[in-house]
Amino acid sequence: MFDFFKKKNKGLEVEAAVDGELIPITNVKDDVFSTKMLGDGYAIKPTSGEVHSPVEGDISTLFPTKHAIGIKTKEGLEILVHLGIDTVELEGAPFEMRIQKGDHVTAGQILGTMDLKQITDSGRDDSVIVVYTNMDLIDSISPVQKGSIKSGDKVQTINFKKN
Repeated sequence: MFDFFKKKNKGLEVEAAVDGELIPITNVKDDVFSTKMLGDGYAIKPTSGEVHSPVEGDISTLFPTKHAIGIKTKEGLEILVHLGIDTVELEGAPFEMRIQKGDHVTAGQILGTMDLKQITDSGRDDSVIVVYTNMDLIDSISPVQKGSIKSGDKVQTINFKKN
């Protein structure tokens, strides 16, 4: 009768930021990410340069070099969307952003584009890495299922610690 009082925490569903091949963060060819120094998450080897928001939240950071975007969810989770490896050195050239700091975004909304050819032609890895940087809020994260994925597909579910 009072089942609605027992509302179960569904968790936060995190979507794929780009189309491509989903890989565990531990397989990223950069120790800062693969050792989870910044936090847990996932990576995608992109087949499309269109970058989408993996969650609903507010843009907390947009690096001047446009290679990294910070999003903060209503639960307080901070997510870093990192476009490529060592792409900071390209000084923003391969990126066009459609958002700015302070914008509210919905899951699946286009954040911007990246020129995959320009990144790989420069000898850099074009992997898109999504990292949950404040792990202290997280109780559990579902494992990544390797394979082909489209932006908007569910990648992981995050369950938060109870207060």
